[in-house]
Amino acid sequence: MAPASIVPSRPPLDWTGIVFAILLSAAIVLPLIVVGTWAFTEVWRYPNVVPQQFGLRFWNQTLTRPDVWAALTLSLQLSTVVTLLSAAICLPAAYAFARMSFPGRTVLFFSFLAGHAFPKFGLLIAIAAIFLQLNLIGTFWGVVLIQLVGTLLFMIWIPVAAFQAVDRRMEEAARDVGAGPFRVFWSITLPQAGPTIAAALLLSFVGTFYETEGAWLIGAPGIRTMPVLMISFINNQMVIQYGAVLSVMLWVPSFIALMFARRVIGGGAFARGFGG
Repeated sequence: MAPASIVPSRPPLDWTGIVFAILLSAAIVLPLIVVGTWAFTEVWRYPNVVPQQFGLRFWNQTLTRPDVWAALTLSLQLSTVVTLLSAAICLPAAYAFARMSFPGRTVLFFSFLAGHAFPKFGLLIAIAAIFLQLNLIGTFWGVVLIQLVGTLLFMIWIPVAAFQAVDRRMEEAARDVGAGPFRVFWSITLPQAGPTIAAALLLSFVGTFYETEGAWLIGAPGIRTMPVLMISFINNQMVIQYGAVLSVMLWVPSFIALMFARRVIGGGAFARGFGG
């Protein structure tokens, strides 16, 4: 008599996890769908679930305004300058925190991150009082400096994790065959830490592009970025479509940057940066 074949049983479905995943997806995706729908809607009255009239009238009214393009250009310039300055200041510091031992290292490391433990608006008010004495209120470089503070978490913490994760044995092997410090850093350290550092640069750029409180408090009234312009649009005329159109315009550059990072850098770089 032939032995009965053993058929592996399927694991039971985790209905709790499935329900949680559906609810989480709905909480994240549904607001995006609603904003995207409002951006192309001309008439949508309660209690109708579907808009009564779609159209591009609010896109035309928004895109023909010169202040919108000026704010978009300014936001891109600010984000680029802040990201480059943050990299120039923070990456050498991150390398020192990861590789060197010096008195007060731990205290200094956490002092870079301590700003994020305070209520943000209270911290901004205190900085604004200092900037007022320095005549930085309402200036481009005043907004750059305040937004630079907001990038410290990404540009210190993540690169420190990246430098600590580099394989020291490969660096020591390169030194054993006569490579100098710069050659070791360029050929061994940077290729391993590069993707995670690129992720930190991207997060800093996106975070600066969306930053609102500091740009509004320090930059007003002369400096108007896209998020600040969106607030003034909504405050001056409570038309949902204007806010939705500007939200989509703000979302597109960040979405392109994130897709580029996912394709070129890889999602693992983000996980390594946060210790994953």
